Amino acid sequence: MKHLIDLNDLTVEEIESLFTLAAKLKKELKAGITHHLLKGKTLGMIFSKSSTRTRVSFEVGMYQLGGYPIFLSSSDIQLGRGETIHDTAKVLSHYIDGIMIRTFKQDDVLDLARFGTIPVINGLTDLMHPCQILSDLFTVYEKKGKLKGLKLAYVGDGNNVANSLLQGCAITGMDICVASPAGYECNATIIEQAKHHARKSGSKVVLTEDPEEAMKDADVVYTDTWISMGQEAEKELRLKIFMPYQVNSKLFSLAKEDAIFLHCLPAYRGYEVTEDIIDGPNSDVFEEAENRLHMQKAIMVTLMG
Repeated sequence: MKHLIDLNDLTVEEIESLFTLAAKLKKELKAGITHHLLKGKTLGMIFSKSSTRTRVSFEVGMYQLGGYPIFLSSSDIQLGRGETIHDTAKVLSHYIDGIMIRTFKQDDVLDLARFGTIPVINGLTDLMHPCQILSDLFTVYEKKGKLKGLKLAYVGDGNNVANSLLQGCAITGMDICVASPAGYECNATIIEQAKHHARKSGSKVVLTEDPEEAMKDADVVYTDTWISMGQEAEKELRLKIFMPYQVNSKLFSLAKEDAIFLHCLPAYRGYEVTEDIIDGPNSDVFEEAENRLHMQKAIMVTLMG
């Protein structure tokens, strides 16, 4: 691993290595063992999109590893406001040891990696959310003891989370069924990439408009907000289109009895998921959120250590 741009770049062995390291760092943190593996290192955190979990997990993680995080909002730097990504990447490469960027365009992440000489971590784009999905799959592995042979049902918008779930599940041998309404499907190129990985790992990739088909016998149930940042003007239309995809007790009952519920957060109770599901006994959303810290640390140590 030189960068973390999207999961398509990773092998199953690299993902398993991240799981092992994240588990070790999590266990040691809870035991009060300090590990300054990135002492003297600096991470630049570029945020064109705001976030609670991404900022806190990377910032706290970097401190725990003995390094120094620098928060850079769009108002703090000249990226996209006159200075090219080429120049920004070159300059930052002389100052810091790694970049985490949370932004809109996937090409911005690719260009930072292309023109810079330091590791680049994709904290989120409109197309991909690799750090989140690595944390999600790590959570499933903790709860179920395996990934291969399990079925994950994703119900809702075919967005960046769904795109990266397709990649991550297919690479690790996990079956995935994505249910989205017509016109809101996952990216076609990513679907083909996932099917390619699935042929090698022996997993299944299924796309449907039927949420009940996706949910049937699922080991893991996943949903995400229907109205992502920048889509606020579409709220009324999206609520109408997506309401049949709400994860409620009736839909969740089609999954296996011991199925776990995941959501990357923030969640809007009463929209994509009902309160009794997200706050119920099958929900692991808050440990999933905690695992962002441990996985982010594993990613930084792997790339910057």
